[in-house]
Order: sequence, then C-alpha cells, then structure tokens
Amino acid sequence: MKRYIIGIDLGGTNIKAGIYDFDFIAVKEISTPTEAAKGPLHVLERIREAVRLITVEADISLDLVAGMGIGVPGLLDPVAGISFFSPNFPGWEQVHVVDEMKRFYDFPIFIDNDVRGNLYGEWQQGAGRGYNNLVLITLGTGLGSGIVNNGKVIYGTSYSAGEIGHMNMYRNGRPCKCGSSGCLGRYVSALGMVNTFKEKLKEGRTSMIQTWTNDQEEQITALMISEAYELGDALSMEVMRETGTILGFGLANVVNLLNPDLIIVGGGMAAAGDKLLQPVRETVSQHALKLSGSKCEIVQASLGSRAGTIGAASYAYGKLKEAE
Repeated sequence: MKRYIIGIDLGGTNIKAGIYDFDFIAVKEISTPTEAAKGPLHVLERIREAVRLITVEADISLDLVAGMGIGVPGLLDPVAGISFFSPNFPGWEQVHVVDEMKRFYDFPIFIDNDVRGNLYGEWQQGAGRGYNNLVLITLGTGLGSGIVNNGKVIYGTSYSAGEIGHMNMYRNGRPCKCGSSGCLGRYVSALGMVNTFKEKLKEGRTSMIQTWTNDQEEQITALMISEAYELGDALSMEVMRETGTILGFGLANVVNLLNPDLIIVGGGMAAAGDKLLQPVRETVSQHALKLSGSKCEIVQASLGSRAGTIGAASYAYGKLKEAE
C-alpha cells in the first residue's frame, strides 16, 4: 500500500502545504492564508484546513498518511513539540503545536524551525544533495540560517544554533530587534539593502527608482533595486555590490568557523542571482582562509518557495526512519 508524507511551511502571511510520496514527488501543493492576527488556535485550525484541502484534492485518505512535518518560524523545542515564540504571530507563546494537532490525527507529527525546514529541503532534495558539510542562509526580511556538519543538522543547547544573521559586523551599527546592534542581517536582508539605499539617497545620491516611486521612499523595495540594476542604475549597482560584499565578509567568517564545502543562498533575495552572489564569492575568496575558502562553493538555492514544504516532509520522513 502506497504511503504519503505531508509537509507544512507556516508563514506569517500564507501556509504552504504539500503531500508527497516517499520519493518526494509532489502529489498536491497549495498555499492558503494564515490569518495570523486571529490567534494561535485559529492558525492551528488553518493548518488543519490546509491538510484537509491537500488530502481531499489529492484524493488521499488520512489512513495513507505516514506522518507530517511542520516548519514553524521562531524559537521552539522540536523534541517537546512546543513553539515558544514566533514573530509576526500575535499571542503566539508556549504553543503546544504537536499536542494540539495530535488531537485530530493518528499519524506522527513533528515540528522544527522554518529555516531548518528549508535546510532539510535543499540538503536532501535540492542544491545540497550529496553534501555532508553545508550551510543554508535565507535572505528575506531577515537572515535565517541552518547548518549541516558531518551529515548532521546542528541544533545547539536551546535548538537555536546557526543564528548567522546576528553575527556582529559593526561595533556601533544599526540597532537590531535582538537587542544588539550591527548584526549581519540588518545589512544584507531585503530590508537591510533597502535601508542602505535610503541612506545613500539622504546623502544626496540619485536613482531612477525615485521616479518610479514619485520620491516616496517607503515604496522602495529590494526588487526595485534589482530591476534598476539591470537597467544600469549606478546607485542600485553600488548598493547591490555593497550588500554582497558585506554578506561575503560574514560568510568568510562562516567558512573559517565551520569549513563547509557548500553554502546555499535562498529566500527572496536569492532571485538576484549573480548580481548579489558574485561580490559574495569574490569577498569570501579574498578574506576566508585560503584552504577553507578554496573548498567551499557558494550557490543559489534550487527549490525556491517549495523548499519549506518539501523540507518539512523530508524532516518528518527522517524522524519516522529513525523510529523504525
């Protein structure tokens, strides 16, 4: 009898859900609104609705589901199945995700951090297949990361290892929500790049983007900077290169510390491709230890927005295999 595995990628705006066979061929994948403002219990209900939709639309009985993995943003305990805190989710504290979901399903349920979900996806089914020492970073509104060392995902004492985005880059830099300042993520995320761009406008620099937005700075996006780069906008090209260079210095530290053979760059910013990654590679080549740097390749993620659901399913599948 053929069995299936479900992967859930819980986002602040949308819940992505997928159901896969054991070869990780997608049977059905959907995206549905999270409605996070309505509170934790409603969000859990939305996850159950997503499960109902994919199983009904795929015509697969719940009896054929072997297990489910859920990627949850924020701090959590994957062993206890508890999410301690999740940004952009009002009232989300000490949510017993696994226990709440077990009330409705007979199959095993596992949770992990959403970035590690992306890590499992890219490592096992994407750009990282075949590698045993790799780092994934996701560049969106912030910088998330996950680490595989000698074939094992690193979790740390409080399951929060790999916070590369909070590596201090500037002693008195931009303030960060973590309570520190000068964190890498404040400069190389989409928001960080936009802030760099705005700072240069305040210095008197000009860009075609000002025409696009009618001088409304709050409308400037990282995508606009990427598009203006393609059109030869000098300021956009400068900001993209500066962003890539700062990320390169951060990743040179990562290379020196962890000695990975692969760094995967994912998230929305990764769509910039070599516009961002070329200065990253150049900086790592120049500033990482020569032996470590020469052994490390820096590539763009391959699964795109599907990494979270595929990764959550891969994670659950692995936990099921461990239990056999």
